[in-house]
Amino acid sequence: LAQDCRMSEAIIKELIKKSLEAKNQAYCPYSKFRVGAAVLTSTDKTFQGCNVENACYNLGLCAERTAMVKAVSEGCSTFKAIAIASDMKEEFISPCGACRQFMREFGTKWDVYMTKPDGKYIKMTVEELLPRSFGPEDLTEEKMTK
Repeated sequence: LAQDCRMSEAIIKELIKKSLEAKNQAYCPYSKFRVGAAVLTSTDKTFQGCNVENACYNLGLCAERTAMVKAVSEGCSTFKAIAIASDMKEEFISPCGACRQFMREFGTKWDVYMTKPDGKYIKMTVEELLPRSFGPEDLTEEKMTK
């Protein structure tokens, strides 16, 4: 899995731009809360995603998971970074708990860029967003027998 990769400011800005573009495709007739994401794979491919709501509210899909599922469905499952965009002016958009756990499936050492519409961002790793998390390696830990 991708580990602590250093990305140029130009690559970061491009990833953020793609997350802002993806936001325009959001299907959010209920919340009116548009979110876009762009995930950068270890092979430098970018996949965009937006939130897709559903009348049965809990069946909606977040932008981060949409982008990552698109990447995985195309054979890319190692990631360098993801940028997330919304329309919130005062706060940086942060991934929900479900998205944090979904990201964690693919490692803890890759970057998450949480943005504002003006392109400002803060960066955290998946590990910082979801400390002491449960992941694939936990399934191979030795277990007690009855």
